[in-house]
Amino acid sequence: MSEELGITAKKENMSEWYQQLVLRAGFADYSPVKGSIIYRPWSYAIWEKMMESFNAAIKAHGVENAYFPLLIPESFLKKEAEHFAGFTPEVAWVTMAGENKLDERLAIRPTSETIMYYMFAKWIQSYRDLPFKVNQWCNIMRWETKMTKPFLRGREFLWQEGHTVHTTKTEAETEAEWAIEAYKKLVEGLLAVPVVTGKKTESDKFAGAVYTITVESLMPDGRALQIGTSHMLGQNFSKPFEVKFLGKDEKNHYAWQTSWGLSTRILGGLIMVHGDDKGAVLPPKVAPIQLVIVPILFKETEKQVIAECERVKTKLEKKGIRVKLDDRPDYSAGWKFNHWELKGVPLRVELGPKDLEKKSIVLVRRDTGVKTNVKQVELVKTVLAELDKMQTDMFEKAKGWLDKHTVKTEKAEELEAAIISGKWAILPHCANIGCEEKMTEKFAGGPSLVIDKKITGKICIGCGKPAKYWIYWAKSY
Repeated sequence: MSEELGITAKKENMSEWYQQLVLRAGFADYSPVKGSIIYRPWSYAIWEKMMESFNAAIKAHGVENAYFPLLIPESFLKKEAEHFAGFTPEVAWVTMAGENKLDERLAIRPTSETIMYYMFAKWIQSYRDLPFKVNQWCNIMRWETKMTKPFLRGREFLWQEGHTVHTTKTEAETEAEWAIEAYKKLVEGLLAVPVVTGKKTESDKFAGAVYTITVESLMPDGRALQIGTSHMLGQNFSKPFEVKFLGKDEKNHYAWQTSWGLSTRILGGLIMVHGDDKGAVLPPKVAPIQLVIVPILFKETEKQVIAECERVKTKLEKKGIRVKLDDRPDYSAGWKFNHWELKGVPLRVELGPKDLEKKSIVLVRRDTGVKTNVKQVELVKTVLAELDKMQTDMFEKAKGWLDKHTVKTEKAEELEAAIISGKWAILPHCANIGCEEKMTEKFAGGPSLVIDKKITGKICIGCGKPAKYWIYWAKSY
């Protein structure tokens, strides 16, 4: 498919609309390896903006970036039994080097706890070495057997994974909470995607964790998307990997640990939450191009118009605005309008001979389509204001939609109706794994299980026993 063709599917047909948009707007393309995609420059530029913002946050928090090996010995994974069992079905193995069989199978990194903690045990000796905080940006391989979908579910994806080591349980728990709040700030503040946070239930937590905290959002098709997770690992990894420190009491203690990660699946969420029937709609803070200038060209005034467009571009760039001048001669202005709307560029400037005479330009917002005539002398001020307003408006619109599509219920029939109508339900639940499994079967699909808060005096909607929590429930990706 070609990005020049635009999209023919409507957003109400979410699956086809999404597939067309991702490919035709140049976000990604399919790899020859089934289940993997190519991150084209348009999507990778957004990921770079996220990396830049999150790097600043974690470095201010005392986290340093590093890089660890892609290949992990099988014996390392087996050291933490629950962790290994959780990943076994998804692990891809390297067994041969050339024509020679390896003495030990090597896992292609499904996550890096085991390889990192082997090294942590060597590096950490004393309480003076703690807290220890490290992060890596890398690729991950999980051999998904479910149907793959660009960004949302694939066998190879990009992410960051932070790992921290502490002297006390309390310090580790505080760190796990910090990470999830950092994710919320990143996703809501940068991507304008509203989220909820909370602990996962026992059945849905990370394999090997004491507990998992998650940040999730509801997509327009009624499925919840897990965006980032933070895991309180306790001493579940420090004991098998001998991550110990000499305390102030001159005794050896096992460390307390956390890990936390956010992946490129958020790119899929960004597209789904904000896109419309014309294509993507990108929040200004992460848009690779924030404003595109499209000259309206006629032979007799072409040089003057192009010259003015270049002056406008320079003026805006000096204020830090990411600008593209599309002066390609072989494409009509209308084609360019559609092209950049498809890709989701926040603002468009139209400038022709009549605008030269009036000393003004036409400014168009991608999210609303509203056109405004702006005097040249007010251009920079107006553009900066519109970029800020668009960022805020996009979040408020998405938050309003999420609020309308979140219902609280204590009745099974209302839960069923909520799921059918694509809503998130908050319901009383016992948090029993067996009850969760039965409810998942009954309501056709894997649930998003996010604990909202503890409750008393309520009955579980699934089994009728006393409920422990209010839980967010929806089908999930």
